[in-house]
Amino acid sequence: MSLDLPPVAPAVTAELVQGLTPRLRKRLDAGVTKLAGRPSVRDGDTVRIAVDDDTHLELHAPGGTVTSTDAIRCGCLLAPDCLHRAAAASAAPIADADADSDPQSEPEPGPQSIPDSANKALSTAPQPTSPTEPETPTPDQRAAAQAMYDAAAAVLEAGTDGAGAVLQAELLRAAHTARISGLPRIAASAVAVVTQLRAARRADPAYRLAELTAALREVLVTAHRLPGSTGSELATLRGTARQPYAPDGSLRLYGLFSEPVLTATGYAGAVTWTADAEGRLYTVSDVIPGGPGRAVGAADRAVRIGDTALTHRELSRAGLAVSGATVSPTGRLGAGAGVRAVRASGAAWREDPLAGLWELPVADQVSRALTGGDGLLFLDVTLTGTVREAAGDCLLAHCDGLTLRLAAAHDHPALPYRDNLRLLSAAPGTRLRVVARLDPSPLPRALLLATDHPRDPGAHLDLGLDRLQHADLPAPAMAPAGSSPAPDEAPLHLLRRRVHQAASAGRRVLAFPGDSATDSRRLGRYGLACAGDLLDELHSAAADRSRDVFGRLVPADVNRFAHAWLAAAHYTEEVDRSLCAAAWGADPALPPAP
Repeated sequence: MSLDLPPVAPAVTAELVQGLTPRLRKRLDAGVTKLAGRPSVRDGDTVRIAVDDDTHLELHAPGGTVTSTDAIRCGCLLAPDCLHRAAAASAAPIADADADSDPQSEPEPGPQSIPDSANKALSTAPQPTSPTEPETPTPDQRAAAQAMYDAAAAVLEAGTDGAGAVLQAELLRAAHTARISGLPRIAASAVAVVTQLRAARRADPAYRLAELTAALREVLVTAHRLPGSTGSELATLRGTARQPYAPDGSLRLYGLFSEPVLTATGYAGAVTWTADAEGRLYTVSDVIPGGPGRAVGAADRAVRIGDTALTHRELSRAGLAVSGATVSPTGRLGAGAGVRAVRASGAAWREDPLAGLWELPVADQVSRALTGGDGLLFLDVTLTGTVREAAGDCLLAHCDGLTLRLAAAHDHPALPYRDNLRLLSAAPGTRLRVVARLDPSPLPRALLLATDHPRDPGAHLDLGLDRLQHADLPAPAMAPAGSSPAPDEAPLHLLRRRVHQAASAGRRVLAFPGDSATDSRRLGRYGLACAGDLLDELHSAAADRSRDVFGRLVPADVNRFAHAWLAAAHYTEEVDRSLCAAAWGADPALPPAP
């Protein structure tokens, strides 16, 4: 998309598309494509697009966001019910639902926030009549969950090629309804699905099929479970619109590392991780809508906490003394007016108190990451070589008796992750202390975030921000290892690839004549009989088309196919989680660390 359009609220896009006649809806995708090639000019809060020589389209975005249908104006004869307004809204990025910036309740990067109407709905929602009676969803929430399920099932039925602007608008409408009903979690997931669909349809290099599949699965499973949930399960499925910040007194923090943030949903910035003397982790973030340039430059911006002038890069190597601290449940530090922070001395990774992070057994760290932790692993590794994967080369390393694969945390060329891994692969035998993020896989695999300096153990490198040089590397201590032998893996990919194919190409790709019995039998030989049954049901649901008394095909049973796909997607995720725990020797049922 070449246009530089302001973000548009989901409800605005949904309303404009709904107002189109059936004839114009059929032309909407072509209108979006045509609009992308037209010249545009930004003048303050207004963007003007030359639809043709005589017609101009205006998007008025006070505060940077289009929040009403009246803010999109067109000069053509069919306005305001013209195709151009809906096409512009469908082409623009999706805006946050709430743009306020209360320093005590800043939204986490990416998730959507609920507007005042949703807060009112939450405050007026029926309460349990007695302490022993569990809370249940309201009728509005049940209706919103059903509408969301139907919209997501229609997207799954069509696939990315068929899920054009009309189906996207239906999903955005369902997201708006869910948000005002007090269901921010599923609303944010639906917006993520639309963002991934748009990236897929415009061939964005940042698009990942696995991310679309995960977002679609999240929407369907939440909508499926929510109507029958109660108590704590209901609270989890509802989610929270904004992270609550609680007072935490005074903190003495030590910088660990910084990482750049660059998401497919249009957010960019930096997050710096710190720890206190007991090993609890806290983050200071600066993530707002932006692109690669902001992800690269945010590390040199001052952190937004207290009056300190430390940049993110400096904080990752220094310390911070905070008074009046406020902290979210995820460990994010608030930046309210009552927070005071000054620079303090830091600590090296091999010194107390940070050294204690590397003393926890690796299996326990993995269990914590698999059961709701922050996902970080603190590892001592010895580099042994490289191994080629479909997405590129990975570092091979020995760690606690395991052969570990260390991959780049982000593939964008503006970030130095991939270049740094390539340099590290030239120094087999080097012992390093690293910070990585668990990447669930049947093999021990993690995304490398930071490492201590190969020649100076007292310093460390943030691999997404700092660039290694050849002079930083020691001489190789051993010959580079050859490619590791292919492991004997359970063939779960036979089911996973069908799940991904359906998310990409829709039901029709699995409805073609074919025999899934061979794959089912192979899954059964590996003890995955349930996976074989799910594969058979997925193909059967996709091909289930009957005819009426006149021999005409009746509409497909969308709900049956959606249920079959959801069961297969959920099964593969849980099996992947179990295989990941087994690969690391961890216990996936271990409760998360406090």
